[in-house]
Amino acid sequence: MVNTLGNGKNIDTEKTVLVTGATGYVAGRLVPLLLDSGYRVRTMGRSLDKMASRAWGGHPRVEPVRGDIMDVASLEKAVRGCGTIYYLVHSMISQKGQYRQADRIGARNMARAAAVERADQIIYLGGLGDIAHRNISRHLVSRNEVGEILRQGPVPVTVLRAAMILGSGSASFEILRYLVERLPVMITPKWVTMETQPIAITNVLGYLKGCLEHPETRGKTFDIGGPDIVTYRELFQRHAAMAGLPRPRLIPVPVLTPRLSALWINLVTPVPATIARPLTEGLSMPTLCTEDSITRIIPQHLINCTEGIQRALAPCGANPDIRRYPESPHCGDADYSGGTILQWGLQAQARGACPPLETAMETMDRKCLYNSVLWKVRGLFLNRKKRSNFWRRLKIEAPSTLLFQDEMPVPGRALLTIGFHATDNHRCRLTILYRFFPRGLIGIAYWYLLYPFHHRMFAHMFKGIVKETDLELLSPPERFTPEKTIS
Repeated sequence: MVNTLGNGKNIDTEKTVLVTGATGYVAGRLVPLLLDSGYRVRTMGRSLDKMASRAWGGHPRVEPVRGDIMDVASLEKAVRGCGTIYYLVHSMISQKGQYRQADRIGARNMARAAAVERADQIIYLGGLGDIAHRNISRHLVSRNEVGEILRQGPVPVTVLRAAMILGSGSASFEILRYLVERLPVMITPKWVTMETQPIAITNVLGYLKGCLEHPETRGKTFDIGGPDIVTYRELFQRHAAMAGLPRPRLIPVPVLTPRLSALWINLVTPVPATIARPLTEGLSMPTLCTEDSITRIIPQHLINCTEGIQRALAPCGANPDIRRYPESPHCGDADYSGGTILQWGLQAQARGACPPLETAMETMDRKCLYNSVLWKVRGLFLNRKKRSNFWRRLKIEAPSTLLFQDEMPVPGRALLTIGFHATDNHRCRLTILYRFFPRGLIGIAYWYLLYPFHHRMFAHMFKGIVKETDLELLSPPERFTPEKTIS
């Protein structure tokens, strides 16, 4: 099948496209973009279950395969019959420089497999930075080496070099997010004044897909970046402004080495030190585009830093009116993605049929969500006297779930999910999940300060729902902590 681009060029969508590292941050967002454009996509990863759990896992034009860059045979099987290969695999094991050796072996194996199976093109996303700079990090050296090794094979290679990628789930962006959220005052190393040229994940995806559709990019290296050149200090300030937080006070000192910075980041944020250290080592040098030829080959609207951060922070999922961007949190992102989410859940098995959601909604509106002494006390404490302002229903997810948003003036965003899940033998599993997205340290302090009070309120609500929906508990409610939920 041949599709025609807006510029009149024809593209062949019959050839399967291989996306390696399919459950990774960039690849996981690239796959649905390719599917929407009519391509058949073979996704490669070490876990078929993880690929199957993605939203695109069951798509009829997706073919998941198990593969490992350290195993040449599995790579040759994965590449077989594919035209273009997206090489989006990168090791982040920082101890003793092991990731460099792993990356070299993986690149050689892929170059060999692509040559044996006669692929048309390899597209590789590397790191931006002057390889000759005195402060070049081992991480960026390794990214550059991978591109060089891939180019040594006979298959044409397109290399895209990027600095920080703006978007929820990007490790460098998440470090930025957590530091701003949790540290109103920061003692920072000198790199806080270093210039960089971040790029939004939407634009990264646009260039990756564009290289597939523009043969003139084959065999070339391109720097890709957004329209803004900023310092890390400016990024901290813009993020704070977009998140509604006070601008952090930054105190640069000359004694914080990249290693100490990585350890500090690991202490303050949930981003693992094995990821933080290679990234922070690359902050001691400018990461700016030295050429912009790709902007003429693949023109697109370049998202500035402010808009990129705004997209990454915009709540989505719970509100159908808010568009989900590639910069938004996605199912399958790393556990540390999406910022701080504090959760409290309660569940129990009950005898009886699950009530129709509309009926349950009316009952809870009348007696469980608003007409409670505990909720009224909380409303007075937070200066909200009108009971209709306690909760706002966002949506009903048939057949089992009701979703509400807390309308109290709390320092963050709170969602309440109530679920009725039918099981065997005329039984129902009832769940209540309260999720809180705190705004800065004040929001985190609010959560822990009111935690005992909320515990009693939701336990009381749970009993009220059971009573008003004519269910009979088979065992006492028990606490549960679900996996991090996208909203």
